[in-house]
Amino acid sequence: MSLDVYLTVEDTHKLHTEPRIFVREDGQTKQITRAEWDERFPNHEPVTMVAGVDSGRTVYRANITHNLNTMANAVGVYKHLWRPDEIGITEAKQLIKPLRRGLTKLEGRPEKFKEYNPDNGWGNYEGLVNFIKGYLAACRQYPNATVSVSR
Repeated sequence: MSLDVYLTVEDTHKLHTEPRIFVREDGQTKQITRAEWDERFPNHEPVTMVAGVDSGRTVYRANITHNLNTMANAVGVYKHLWRPDEIGITEAKQLIKPLRRGLTKLEGRPEKFKEYNPDNGWGNYEGLVNFIKGYLAACRQYPNATVSVSR
């Protein structure tokens, strides 16, 4: 099982429509460049996606395993990530400060938070750090985007 987070906008004329490549690794879906794809999978063509094509409004989508929810809770961002609707989060700009604080805690004491790595190996500290970094960057880029999750 996993958490999917989405940022959507009403004004789609500013969307970038270049093809994007996604791979599944370390318990999450990650975007990679064409050069990274070619290095990892020579002589194979990737399946690509164009931003906004699926719903016409999606500017960011990310996925992470539920196995990292305990670690997220330990740094104070569980509800911001998994249950934003329950704490009144509707826009990306409302996530910027709490995600930045959580990321600072994670990066400030990696050994402490690595203790929360799941025993089954699905997901890890680095995965949560990268997930939060990506989500935070998207929130900064699209502060007025609507936040939604699927869990």
